[in-house]
Amino acid sequence: MLKGERVLLRGVRRDDLIRLWEFNNDPEVEIAGGGDPPIPQSLERLEAEFDENARKGGRDGALFAIEADGRMIGVCGLHGFDHFRGVAHRCELGITIGDKDYWGKGYGREAITLLVDYAFTHWNVQRVGLQVLATNERAIRAYQAVGFVQEGRLRRYMWSNGSYVDGVSMSILREEWQARKTTELEVQQAVQDAVSHLNETEEKTDPQEPRP
Repeated sequence: MLKGERVLLRGVRRDDLIRLWEFNNDPEVEIAGGGDPPIPQSLERLEAEFDENARKGGRDGALFAIEADGRMIGVCGLHGFDHFRGVAHRCELGITIGDKDYWGKGYGREAITLLVDYAFTHWNVQRVGLQVLATNERAIRAYQAVGFVQEGRLRRYMWSNGSYVDGVSMSILREEWQARKTTELEVQQAVQDAVSHLNETEEKTDPQEPRP
């Protein structure tokens, strides 16, 4: 549904559940995500939850599977919408790259970019926020690269992997996102103009005939 250069954000399918089950039972993935303590999950429970939601029909909401190289590598989504008279002013973002082969290679960053664009373009929110553990430096760098700024630090925010860890509150505002989009478009246009000018110059330059 949302397509970038290397990743595709689409609805979660039933055939994704095996992969999702593997991610949910990987302690390293769970700890990196900063959620609840790692708890085992049976495939049957995951399938039952999926089937129950599927029976309700309708839409999937703002939850996406992250696909790269033809495989599902994680999930991401928007939640916590603040609705007032049918208008959402803010929401929260969450993402998990469960396939560790894709950690630290920019796939999460691209998925976050697509999701933020989706939030501002299609949901018309004014703010997208999130909270991340201070120990997850890789995730913090990815959020900052997309334009999120740190708003504050929540001391001893969560018990994680044997100790209390601070939380970092981050957000990006609509005008910050728009400024980045404008700058990106200007850079792309400048590159296109430079390439066009170079091509025109080469076309106008007559090749010299080799002398006998």
